[in-house]
Amino acid sequence: MINTQQKRLWFQAGFFILFVLAPIFDLFRFDLNLKHFFFLGMNWTLGLDGLLAQKISAGEAALNIILRGGLPILGVIGTGIWIAWKYGRLYCGWLCPHFSVVETINGVLRRAIGKQSIWDKHPLPERNADGSITKANPLYWLVVVPLALAFAFTWAVALLTYLLPPAEIYGNLWRGELTGNQARFIGVGTFLFFIEFMFARHLFCRYACAVGLFQSLAWMGNRKAMVIGFDRKRTESCVDCNAACDNVCPMRIKPRSIKRHMFTCTQCGQCANACSQVQVNNPRGALLKWVDQECALDKSARDFGHHENIPEHCFETPKSTTEAQRHGELHIHTSPEHGSSAAR
Repeated sequence: MINTQQKRLWFQAGFFILFVLAPIFDLFRFDLNLKHFFFLGMNWTLGLDGLLAQKISAGEAALNIILRGGLPILGVIGTGIWIAWKYGRLYCGWLCPHFSVVETINGVLRRAIGKQSIWDKHPLPERNADGSITKANPLYWLVVVPLALAFAFTWAVALLTYLLPPAEIYGNLWRGELTGNQARFIGVGTFLFFIEFMFARHLFCRYACAVGLFQSLAWMGNRKAMVIGFDRKRTESCVDCNAACDNVCPMRIKPRSIKRHMFTCTQCGQCANACSQVQVNNPRGALLKWVDQECALDKSARDFGHHENIPEHCFETPKSTTEAQRHGELHIHTSPEHGSSAAR
């Protein structure tokens, strides 16, 4: 799972860079001046100029609208719904440039106040799942505020370049010659994003993001969709754990609960990663992992009061992993004063 988290970080970083650079290279944007889209460097219009010039018929214009507008939009929506139906909010946890900001600020804020959100009632344990220690230090507020402001400004400018020529916006910024409307857009956008990033990051993801909501609805409709499964047969292994899986979740949900209570899960896998670190020396492996098909029914069926038997193979530990654990090849690095989280 550690390697998986590293891959996820690269996906997030790459997509955030793409989000900022896409308008610059006309990969995708809508130009308010020209009143049409750009896609992969090409002008993407509905082909209605011919109708206005009386060179094509109304029927041909309608066909252009369907082929150039309707089908691409339906294709993107359909693909997104299919991915969400099968894998959940994968876009949110692995690509979304907003969620990468959420996780980044969460991590720095925890160093400032010991909590991922100012709205959390209690600080998180200082000991992390891997045995390391994170102590709160108010000096990190000097990082949190400028970081949120920098992200807010970046988002405001990037969104404006999706609407107006990027060369014009960045040129005006560099020369300090923004027009009144451009300055107001960036100023108001930066202020609103700063408020959201500081005080309502995960709340926006949970309650206000339409993209996330429709992904969650599609996911809930598939009882066999990929989900973080919990090996309930080994609940006793959780007794000595400090709820590491709950503590690490950026959406503040409890991954061991039923699927309905995980409605906003972004499939980031951080809970499973934390569990694998806590149970690193347990020959039976972690209690949390991604599952699907019949292995996912235990999570979704309990939404309706049913208790499906979990197939034996769902939480089998690969032999290679068991052998590595037996020979001490899997371990965590801890200092004497920190101790080891494997005992939990």
